Amino acid sequence: MSSLTMPHAPKGLEGVVATTSRICYIDGEEGKGSLPTKAQLKDLQERLAAERKLDPAIIDMLRSFPKGAMPMDVLRTAVSALGLYDPEQKKGDHAANVSKSIRLTSQIAMIVAAYDRLRKGKNVVKPDASLSHAANFLLMLNGEPPSQTAERALDIALILHADHELNASTFAARVTAATLSDMHSAITSAIGTLKGPLHGGANEAVFHILEDIDARKADPTEYVRGMLAQKKKISGFGHRVYHTEDPRATHLRKMSEDLCKSSGQSKWFEMSRKIEQFIKAEKKLNANVDFYSASTYHVLGIDVDLFTPIFAVSRISGWSAHVIEQLDDNRLIRPRADYVGPSYPQHWAPIDKR
Repeated sequence: MSSLTMPHAPKGLEGVVATTSRICYIDGEEGKGSLPTKAQLKDLQERLAAERKLDPAIIDMLRSFPKGAMPMDVLRTAVSALGLYDPEQKKGDHAANVSKSIRLTSQIAMIVAAYDRLRKGKNVVKPDASLSHAANFLLMLNGEPPSQTAERALDIALILHADHELNASTFAARVTAATLSDMHSAITSAIGTLKGPLHGGANEAVFHILEDIDARKADPTEYVRGMLAQKKKISGFGHRVYHTEDPRATHLRKMSEDLCKSSGQSKWFEMSRKIEQFIKAEKKLNANVDFYSASTYHVLGIDVDLFTPIFAVSRISGWSAHVIEQLDDNRLIRPRADYVGPSYPQHWAPIDKR
């Protein structure tokens, strides 16, 4: 088929509407939809607490992984394995998928925390049913209950990262689900997609910049000016969808400031703020959600290679919601390609005459 008979496909499918959804619409403060009632929230909290457990075989598997393995690789593999132990493995109806999504929301947080402790030679910490989802993660990661400020900071970060319309990992999950594959396979596809540095990993890159500035005792503005002079990318700025400030960054800026000050580590926020102001003035670019999550996560005691896995700890709620929505009204996702190869017809010749 000639490329002239096919509509032009924009690179990266930018601007292409690939499905319909009631889950999320990116429109700043107007995109949140309805909020849960007290009864609905209590029910979800109780279900999350009940599902905050891992089969011993999963813990044994985590112990067997190389201590130097990338946490995203560990998470991808462990989530795939979770499907083998799920009590509703063979069920694919709406109710079963909701149960699986709640189970995965609790389990993914446990896997990230457990592997981090195991690779450091520490014991796995049991969850506390009386604590919130955010507080439990910090408990299981650091071995002690967090302060109210720390709990609130992570809770806000998890909410802000929960869903963001049809991003790359969410689309990957829906494509997998559209084949009538299972929830765990779809979420594994999403995690594999998030691992790519063009999707996840921006906040890691931001913190490496902050870390290097701190180690060199450099002036943040001059350091970043030097990066721009060398044509280096400054992670954490600009967004394909937002052309004004990412509203998620607005909230995380405040949380970073409060958390850094309360922990006696104001330097991380102060460096970040100077960089943000310089980039805004110099390049007319706004900070996105990744920029201030870097300093926030660091002060919470989270290692830099866990930043992207924690994105998954949050985004599992959005991924699973999209998988459920896809399966509830499914059609196989099968786009066409804009063919730009050799024109047809091609003439066949025997192999000894080619």
